[in-house]
Formats: sequence, structure tokens, C-alpha cells
Amino acid sequence: MYRIITVCTGNICRSPMAELMLTDALAKAGLEDDVVVDSAGTTGWEAGNPIDERAAAKLTELGIDSRLHRARRFEPEWYSERDLILALDLDHYRELREEAPDDNARDRIHLLREFDPDTTDTDLEDLGIYDPWYGDASDFEATWRMVDSAVGGIVSYVRHELDADVS
Repeated sequence: MYRIITVCTGNICRSPMAELMLTDALAKAGLEDDVVVDSAGTTGWEAGNPIDERAAAKLTELGIDSRLHRARRFEPEWYSERDLILALDLDHYRELREEAPDDNARDRIHLLREFDPDTTDTDLEDLGIYDPWYGDASDFEATWRMVDSAVGGIVSYVRHELDADVS
């Protein structure tokens, strides 16, 4: 089983949106039996809390159920248990890389938007997804657009990784 985790600050907005959107896309690509996606926060501030209502509303609009989500903090053992660690913003990326136990773990950490084909020439510093929690519905719409733009690239990447494992 190929394992992906999406990571933001509190695990109530960006990372659960990315988790559930990616899970939906992987299922539509026929990979639901080969890949599992989960999410976490770099902090425990929101641990146990449900997804933000505005994020849930956007996902519901897309036909994606988020009612079972509960926030949790990223655990150190997940560095070795996940094949792909997707940070949603630059501060998450830096923190995950700094705390990674070794180069192998660091190599699995990426910014989610690195997989957006429209960002191939974009500096890493400009690939973060800002926290919509401080905004309104339009900020959650912007988060959805940025995540959605990367999902297809992630699905392609994972398919390639799965094919390489079979060879």
C-alpha cells in the first residue's frame, strides 16, 4: 500500500481538504486499493476538532464528505511510514524537513504545489498555500483551486511510483 500524508498547521483546513480531494481523485483513477491518504497538522492546537465549516462547505459542494475528519498532530514515526509527505505551505515544509530523521525521509517531503504542472518554473518559495482560516469563503475557494491544480500531477506521480515498484 502506497501511503500519502498531507500536512498543514492545525489539520482543520488545508490538509484535510487536500487529503479528501486527493482520496477522491485517486478513487476516480482506480487506485483506491493501492493508495491511502491521510492528513495531520504540525501542531496539536486543533487536535480532535472537526474540519473547518468553510472547508467542509467547499468539499460538500464538490460531493466530498468530510464529516468523519478529526484533526491530529503529525507523529515522528510517520516519516518512515509514509511514501509521500505533502506540505501545504513553506513553513510546514521547512519544519518537516528540519525534523526528518534522515535524508531518506527528507527526500519524501514535498510542497503539494510542486505537482501542479503550471508551477514547474516557479521558485519553491512561491509554492505555498496560505492559511484560509483567517479569511472568508473566497479564501477557501482559492485553497481549493491551488490544491485541485496539483491533484492530477500527484495522481500521475503516484501511478508512476506504483508502476516502478511492480517492475
